[in-house]
Amino acid sequence: MIFILLGVALLVLKLLGVGPMADWNFEFTGDLWKMVWPFVAALVWWAWSDASGWTKRREMERDEQRKAERRARNIANLGLGPKDGKDAHGRRR
Repeated sequence: MIFILLGVALLVLKLLGVGPMADWNFEFTGDLWKMVWPFVAALVWWAWSDASGWTKRREMERDEQRKAERRARNIANLGLGPKDGKDAHGRRR
């Protein structure tokens, strides 16, 4: 996401004529790559994260965390959780 934001910022600065980006041109020269590289980097990052399974693992970890929080909240709302610092068997924790 940071690559996309950087690319959009560079494009906006170019179109507004701010700073050194005002002198960049859109022809197929080195200046074009200065504006395109953040978008290419974002594509490479997304391709790698999807191919390696990194994105899916993060999604599964978030789902498991939500499930655990929901279970704990439901148990507490039902009044079935530990009371006075004791576990389910009456032993002190």
